[in-house]
Amino acid sequence: MKFKHLLITIIAGCMAMATMAAGSAQNNSETMSNNGKKLVAYFSATGTTMEAATRLARIAGADLHEIVPETLYTPADLNWRDKSSRSSVEMADKSSRPAIANRVENIEQYDTVFVGYPIWWYIAPTIINTFLEQYDFSGKTIVPFFTSGGSGAGETMKFLKPSAPGANWLEPKNFNYMSDAEVETWLKSL
Repeated sequence: MKFKHLLITIIAGCMAMATMAAGSAQNNSETMSNNGKKLVAYFSATGTTMEAATRLARIAGADLHEIVPETLYTPADLNWRDKSSRSSVEMADKSSRPAIANRVENIEQYDTVFVGYPIWWYIAPTIINTFLEQYDFSGKTIVPFFTSGGSGAGETMKFLKPSAPGANWLEPKNFNYMSDAEVETWLKSL
């Protein structure tokens, strides 16, 4: 009889834990969906950041917006070994603001904006400053994410924060080699 009572108690406990786990998973997805509308805006010169942004938007259930330069970058423009290349000249002048060909319609509808970019010279390309300065991000959460050939975020935040002073900034996230499961875990931690 004691064994039967113990077995019933264990089964009831397992059922209660399963119910709580299911409720917790439902609450996590409700919390993510109740955080307001999300946007993933990104600049990608070679396609690497585009791939990361597309995956992030899919996993986060966010809208996707590519930041398109008015004048597209050529391979010669991106030659970081050439001090006279377009990217080298732009990055040497922190006040450079490359023109953007498109805009986000109704940006006020988004509460969270993920901003993605490659790391150039240990910071975000100055076109990201152009993007940020086009809108009022007051009260919105900006989540920077980046791709890199090997360096970290460097001084990115030092140069980006002044371009959206009213925003709630989160720490930048390196998206190199992140699996979908790692992206999901990171999103839940925000």
